[in-house]
Amino acid sequence: MASRFLALVGMILALALPAQAQVSASDQTAIRDVIEGQVDAFRRDDGDAAFGYASPSIQGMFGSSEIFMDMVRQGYRPVYRPRVFEFREIVTLHGMVTQKVHVVGPDGRPVTAFYPMTQQPDGSWRIEGCYLQAPDEHQA
Repeated sequence: MASRFLALVGMILALALPAQAQVSASDQTAIRDVIEGQVDAFRRDDGDAAFGYASPSIQGMFGSSEIFMDMVRQGYRPVYRPRVFEFREIVTLHGMVTQKVHVVGPDGRPVTAFYPMTQQPDGSWRIEGCYLQAPDEHQA
């Protein structure tokens, strides 16, 4: 199942288009602040704060900060305990504003994290998910 998911994510990511022209500078800053806030909360093991940066649909999917944090600890170690966390461009992925981030996890392996974002009725941004993609094995 994991290999099918990764293959699907790879196909989706191939369709990513630059979106910075469509996202204002203030929204770009707000998006990065939300993601950075969540990663900082992960570093402090502050599950309630980290869960608060998730969109209402993600919160509904997990139901509690404890379940959410268990999932992050088990499946998202690179963003849970990053050695390197560098923002890249914002792209449109399946019609969603998505922030790309270069991450080096605790094991020293680099990945690209894709954060689809959703803007709330009050104008704030929340994280709609996170997809990790390992670099192409054939890159030099």
